Amino acid sequence: MNELKLLYLSQADVVATGLTMAEVIELLETAFHEKGEGRVEMPPKPGIHPGTSDNFIHAMPAYIPGLNSAGIKWVSGFPQNYKRGLPYISGLLILNDPTTGIPLAVMDCQWITAMRTGAATAVAARRLARPESAVLGVLGCGVQGRTNTEALNVLFPLEKVLAYDVNSEFAQRFAADVGDRFELQVEVVETPQEAVSGCDMVVTAGPILKVPHATIQGGWLDVGAFASLVDFDSYWHADALQEVDKFCTDDVPQLEHYRSIGYFQHIPPIHADLGELVTGKKPGRETPTERIMACNLGLAMDDMAVAPAIYRRAAEMGIGTWLPL
Repeated sequence: MNELKLLYLSQADVVATGLTMAEVIELLETAFHEKGEGRVEMPPKPGIHPGTSDNFIHAMPAYIPGLNSAGIKWVSGFPQNYKRGLPYISGLLILNDPTTGIPLAVMDCQWITAMRTGAATAVAARRLARPESAVLGVLGCGVQGRTNTEALNVLFPLEKVLAYDVNSEFAQRFAADVGDRFELQVEVVETPQEAVSGCDMVVTAGPILKVPHATIQGGWLDVGAFASLVDFDSYWHADALQEVDKFCTDDVPQLEHYRSIGYFQHIPPIHADLGELVTGKKPGRETPTERIMACNLGLAMDDMAVAPAIYRRAAEMGIGTWLPL
């Protein structure tokens, strides 16, 4: 019998493989094309909510035959962790051999979650934002604010980023980091409206809340703008949501599941999912004046699109620790 072993990859190991945001975006393009053609198996993610309803730990399985990928992510999000000096998002990913079911690797999922979420925004924006979009507003200047900016900077001619956070220190750190890494002009603004009005693209990336704080009001989002709701509808007032011409998501069944348990009570009708947009089965932006939103929930298939590439590179580069099964 062959010796059974798996590769353990810490967060530092995952980062050391050197996968770029541009590569992650293209992996997600492939995955969403497969989804649009009905070739992905991915049940809605079950979860538990220790402590409060805004804390979550989710189990996220997916199988993508076209990428020879199968596995599960066990991921948590605890909004108050920053007070303990801990990350909001943490967890592990298990990658399996789709031929035998044998586990191949266990890896930290924090970096993967951050990168693939930003990449999903970029995949959506490629179809839904105006190609010349140059001004980005970011509300919520944590990990997702950074990776969404990084991903949009890959595909769009960004010139200026307007950054807002309820904690001004977070916004200042974001400005210094993003400005230096991507050679962008980053301006910290004092009010949420300044990070929405006048922007070609808007990303809201605060904590996910069952009851939205609804800060962004009707009339703030410009005609022709694109918004990515990384934090579900937490930032958006019902009046602002009802102003959009198209509302898209990455997976309708999962959104409907969330709606059934209390989220998304005021969103407009869903125009398309991201698989339908990538395969061209439904149109994306059709005029320069449309206000369009994409609310990507974060899918298990996003992680399983990226994990095999991480595993292959780590094995080739001698990164990580082999453990017996």
